[in-house]
Amino acid sequence: MKPLDVQESLLQWEENYKRGLLSFWMMLLLARQEMYAYEMQAAVEALSQGTLSASENSIYRALRRFTEAGLVRSELQPSEVGPPRRYFSLTPAGRELLEAFIRRNILVFQSPPVAEAIRGVLESEEQVEVKDGKR
Repeated sequence: MKPLDVQESLLQWEENYKRGLLSFWMMLLLARQEMYAYEMQAAVEALSQGTLSASENSIYRALRRFTEAGLVRSELQPSEVGPPRRYFSLTPAGRELLEAFIRRNILVFQSPPVAEAIRGVLESEEQVEVKDGKR
């Protein structure tokens, strides 16, 4: 049996995890302010603290899905430089969905049992590092 390559496994796990997170980060951005698609690419990376980057195509595909589902609306606005830009914002349904998702899937990490379990994993890792002289 081949030993587990933790870094490779972590990268694969994160890749699957991040695919679903793009929608969350984009909707979170749109809850704060209206944006045009091109600026969302850098904003997603900044807000996610560099943990997620998305291609322009991924952003446009997601915006198309959101629009078709009635979660975002768009409006063409004049630009000071170049042609008009299409700005996107959350609809009331989009905000409601985002709030429900946060309550059910994000705030759970703040609940004492989950937060304690997470701290326990991290603390046990720190104890192993100290024991092995890695600190």
